[in-house]
Amino acid sequence: MTLKTTLAATTALTLAATGVFAESHAAMSNDMTIVSWGGAYQNSQLKAYVEPYVALHPEVNVVWDESSAEAVAKLRAMNEANNITWDLVDVEAADGIRLCDEGLAMEIDVDEALAAGDDGSTATDDFGDSLVSDCFIPQIVFSTTVGYRTDMVGDTPPTDICAVFDTETYPGKRALNKRPLANMEWALLCDGVAKDDIYDVLATDEGQTQAFAKLDSIKADTVWWTAGAETPQLLADGEVVMGSTYNGRLFSAIAEQDQPIGMLWDAEMLDFDGWVVPDGLSEERLARVMDFLKFATDTQRLADQAKYIAYGPARASSAPLVSTHAELGIEMAEHMPTDPANATNVFVTNYGFWSDYRDDLDSKFQAWLAQ
Repeated sequence: MTLKTTLAATTALTLAATGVFAESHAAMSNDMTIVSWGGAYQNSQLKAYVEPYVALHPEVNVVWDESSAEAVAKLRAMNEANNITWDLVDVEAADGIRLCDEGLAMEIDVDEALAAGDDGSTATDDFGDSLVSDCFIPQIVFSTTVGYRTDMVGDTPPTDICAVFDTETYPGKRALNKRPLANMEWALLCDGVAKDDIYDVLATDEGQTQAFAKLDSIKADTVWWTAGAETPQLLADGEVVMGSTYNGRLFSAIAEQDQPIGMLWDAEMLDFDGWVVPDGLSEERLARVMDFLKFATDTQRLADQAKYIAYGPARASSAPLVSTHAELGIEMAEHMPTDPANATNVFVTNYGFWSDYRDDLDSKFQAWLAQ
């Protein structure tokens, strides 16, 4: 652990992580700051997790902070200042690994701290491969993919991810994430590197140079976004012809807002998203967080989130319970990134790679943007 604690505090942390603390101590904080991504995704968490929990515990006040994109840097700064102001943080898998490796997130015994599956499976078996770190509590399977304006692509809508780099066939601005994830992989893929070789190539200086050179070809035509809600808005406003974002954000724009937007599933970047608990919380704050997590990550809650956004639940026992959209009544399974019709050519994000290389490639990417 990075923070110095007394023996008593350390014991309390261990008990809380196994679920014993929250059950055996009545003192829980009534305030909880949850960090997420804003927009349609955060709303799905509000509807599926927070509102039902607060209905059972009206004394609890939840404050949202939409800083997940900066979670690693901000938790590093909080740890350095010995002032942890967040209680629960939503992060992508690679960031969960980084925070765990740096001692900024607590290790969790999921079989003790979380509910078993409704089908009788242990949490370990139910979450399976999504348990990428001892500190990471998975929620969803999502993908980073590309949306396009259906009325701006002519008579031949794009079907290949490399349309992003084809400004002759599809002239106009693109919207891409202002960080290297997905951009670097797609750049190499569309520059002829075999999918199975992408991360081996990207681990080299030559491969990174190759990726940046490919991105150079569309740099002048790119609007760079930092929040997942930006691309759907840019598409809705007709400011870009296509752009990357998370599949759930595109679903919201297409199905809920009836925008003239299509979705390109080719080479979608599959990834996990979940919770981490910051190291260094007081006993009362930690007890509340663990109580909330046990509630919010059970089989039914994770299935309920899929009523509000097109992300697949991370528990196997939740998948059969995915049904219809809470307001539209449409079947949600076919809108998931893991649906067979959508997953014909997926690209599974190598979160281990990004855990190791993220800081270095972030620095190089920002330097490239500034050139």
